[in-house]
Amino acid sequence: MQPQSKVYILGGTQTDFARNWTREGLGLFDIFKEVLTDAVTQVGIEPAQIEVGHVGNFVGELFAHQGLLGGYFGHVYPELANLPTSRHEAACASGSMALLAAMSDLQAGHYGLACVLGLELMRNVPGQVGAEHLGAATWYGEEAQNCTYPWPHMFDLLAQEYDRRYGMDYESLNTIARINYDNARLNPNAQSRQWSFTPESFTANDTYNPIIEGKLRKSDCGQITDGAACVFLANEKIAKEYAVKHGLSLRDIPYIKGWGHRSAPLLFAEKLRLSAQHPLIFPHIQQMVQDTLRRAGMQSVFELDGLETHDCFTVTEYMAIDHWGLTAPGKSWQAIADGHITKDGAFPINPSGGLIGLGHPVGATGIRMLLDCFKQVSGQAGASQLRKVDNMATFNVGGSATTCASFIVGR
Repeated sequence: MQPQSKVYILGGTQTDFARNWTREGLGLFDIFKEVLTDAVTQVGIEPAQIEVGHVGNFVGELFAHQGLLGGYFGHVYPELANLPTSRHEAACASGSMALLAAMSDLQAGHYGLACVLGLELMRNVPGQVGAEHLGAATWYGEEAQNCTYPWPHMFDLLAQEYDRRYGMDYESLNTIARINYDNARLNPNAQSRQWSFTPESFTANDTYNPIIEGKLRKSDCGQITDGAACVFLANEKIAKEYAVKHGLSLRDIPYIKGWGHRSAPLLFAEKLRLSAQHPLIFPHIQQMVQDTLRRAGMQSVFELDGLETHDCFTVTEYMAIDHWGLTAPGKSWQAIADGHITKDGAFPINPSGGLIGLGHPVGATGIRMLLDCFKQVSGQAGASQLRKVDNMATFNVGGSATTCASFIVGR
């Protein structure tokens, strides 16, 4: 096969994930409009330059009674009234699916500049209703039946499987939560940046850190978040023109070096059955990692300078550590205990604060991860900036690791 052409990231933006848009009297379109107009302004393009739009969204129909979100573009800018658009859904990996589709458009030569926008409105309903809506990414009627909160229950099952196979270090989960909340304090868009915690907030104290499902506690759980993220992807021709206009070198503009995308059967129990004789719980994730590194021309995960990973729950990040090969299977606790994953560690994870600290508007998350990697490698991450970054990766999960996707961003 011929090498695929490079896909460049011109930039983008995200909304403030601390906002409750319903309390402001605003809705899904308002989120879409704000992030798109801010992105156009900050990146410095003209709306008429956008040739195709891709939208990531999981449950707009349930939370906002709204689908067909690509039709919003023409209501924001008249120039985009006839824009070709599509919407992409893969639960929490919806944003990554939109990115992959936009990449394919550019590499096929169909278009030169793509807008990729992910959004979710989820704080407009009571918590229990929201939890039930998000349960749409399980196999409805087949799993997550005997619980109050479907996803804490499902990821407690993952923690139980770790415990059964290797022995689970639950103290490591407390450390993951604390690190991500600490990182989020530095992020001006983080949902939790002004939250207050005590040392007991990251312990097995039932008063300060109550059980949600099984052994997973409040600090183990990601957030219910309103918000959006938007990036502009370009082919080399458009990226060169952009560089000239903005006084840059093409080498200054980050691009997507590698990508991975794998899926597994929907039922969590079936995933466990298929991996029963494998060293890792989710072999398809290891395949995705290998695909991503190979496409980037890398031999090892240690050629990366950090990772923006899915931590819808602390155990999801715990799983990412050994599945990405930072430790042997079941030994994720080692990278946590020795400080490897802290912002100043050897392999920082979630300098943004992640889903736990920054927030998790589901359809936006994969795009937000790519945006944060863009900021890191271009030195625009502000107080969250790592010391030395040439290559950053994302890892985005939909469902109980049913859909998994990753990108490597570098220059």
